[in-house]
Amino acid sequence: MLINIRTSEANKPIVQELTRRLNLGAENVVSRIAFSYSISKNVRLSLEHDLFDSKGKEYKDDILFGKYREYYIALICQHYGLYKTDKDIAKFIKMHIDHGLMLMNKLFEENRNYSGLDFLLENIENGIEKLEESHVSNDAILYDEQTRKSRIANKNYFAEGIKILVGKSFDNEEIYFNFNDTSIHNNAHIAVAGNSGTGKTFFANNILKQIVKESNNHVNFIFLDFKGISEEDEKKNSEFFNSTSCKLIKAPHTPFPVNPLSFIDNINDKNKIMGINKFVDIITSYSNIGKNQQQTLKDATREVFAEVKGANYPSLKDIYEKVLEHEGDKASTLKEILQNLSELDLFDTSVDSKNTFLNSNYYLSLSGDLPKSVRFASVFLIINYIYNTFMNMDNAPIEGDYQGMRYVLLIDEAHTIFKEKKSQDLLEKILREIRSKGVSVILLSQGIEEFNQPSFDFSSMCETAFLFDIKDKTNLKMIQKFMGVGERDALKLKSSMEKIQKYQLVSNLKEFKVGELFKA
Repeated sequence: MLINIRTSEANKPIVQELTRRLNLGAENVVSRIAFSYSISKNVRLSLEHDLFDSKGKEYKDDILFGKYREYYIALICQHYGLYKTDKDIAKFIKMHIDHGLMLMNKLFEENRNYSGLDFLLENIENGIEKLEESHVSNDAILYDEQTRKSRIANKNYFAEGIKILVGKSFDNEEIYFNFNDTSIHNNAHIAVAGNSGTGKTFFANNILKQIVKESNNHVNFIFLDFKGISEEDEKKNSEFFNSTSCKLIKAPHTPFPVNPLSFIDNINDKNKIMGINKFVDIITSYSNIGKNQQQTLKDATREVFAEVKGANYPSLKDIYEKVLEHEGDKASTLKEILQNLSELDLFDTSVDSKNTFLNSNYYLSLSGDLPKSVRFASVFLIINYIYNTFMNMDNAPIEGDYQGMRYVLLIDEAHTIFKEKKSQDLLEKILREIRSKGVSVILLSQGIEEFNQPSFDFSSMCETAFLFDIKDKTNLKMIQKFMGVGERDALKLKSSMEKIQKYQLVSNLKEFKVGELFKA
């Protein structure tokens, strides 16, 4: 579909005058600027009332759009909710060119000393500010193909069956979970809930141990422990650490082997802005800093990124020092959290350019002595880094019935970490999107109420649920929703929860009887 248009007769001399006055290029360039200026005003024009005559300057398709035809059409489609082949697209483009020319002419008539450069700088700056002020999306920041090749190494996947022994019935029948069998399960995400001391952590560790063994060490994991591991539990779990070659990182004594700022695209300027905004949003969300300090953090982060050369990245300490330049000696919440994040050496300062840490197993223990804001910020910086890294990889294919698997992200204390609406939205997005990359998310929680959200169907996102003894075990409706089971299995579930003991659990596992009690 060729789009050839003519401006209105009244706008023909205006195009010529603006071209002369602005000195920004040929008449077609001024018409492009006029179109964009009109769209930026967020005005919806009417074909019935705002379509003028076509007796003015004529523009052929290739002259008007140059190399950017798809972008101009996309702007109209987004603005009016049209499909790209809509017969009226040319009319909408013409209307916005005429509208923009009139607006620009009026602006320059009323401001005789206003130059074309002033106009461009002011409107580009306004556009950048709107980008930065917009709602910070939970979406992953996707790199262009060239950046992906230099920054992301596709992690190998394992596409054979991974069969996990999860327990025994009271008749000593072994119960297996076919972890990545797509003929049985829609996804490989798992939820495990139970009071402290019921055996859920040992159960989860055993799942990880079997995944590593069954995949011949191809599938790796990270265990995010929000409350910190005690010396006693460290000794109890020594066999787990040894058998999985898992590296225990006890923060703040050992830094985690990634620079959390390196998810930011330092090549593409728009992606860089989005990445910096996301970093600032993570720090802001879990430190309760105000608008002024939020802006200080954003400015400081942009400045340190501007100062680094080539493919290098700043560190959290660089940002902290830049904030000190901005704020001086006065105490602030922002300085406190950045000081803790940088001076405690929670993260590595070097950049893992080929994400090699994903090829090892890690248990990250965040000491309970760390401020809560630091623990929250650290966990979400890591989750964001892992999510963004995998979303820039190719999909892990399904071979036969088996989903290719690469990694397990296990998050302990999920009931605490995903308590807020914004965190729950992020969880939903990760559960929905990351499975195609061959990543399983395992959530450990003491309760189930945080997973019963009206905003999304948790049981369909995290298909397999295991439930140990919990405090609110009489709330059958909540348990049913967590397990994703209907009224048919409700009575069995109720009976099982009334009898449940330590190291016993129920499940919605398709390979066993839904709601029936068994031994871990």
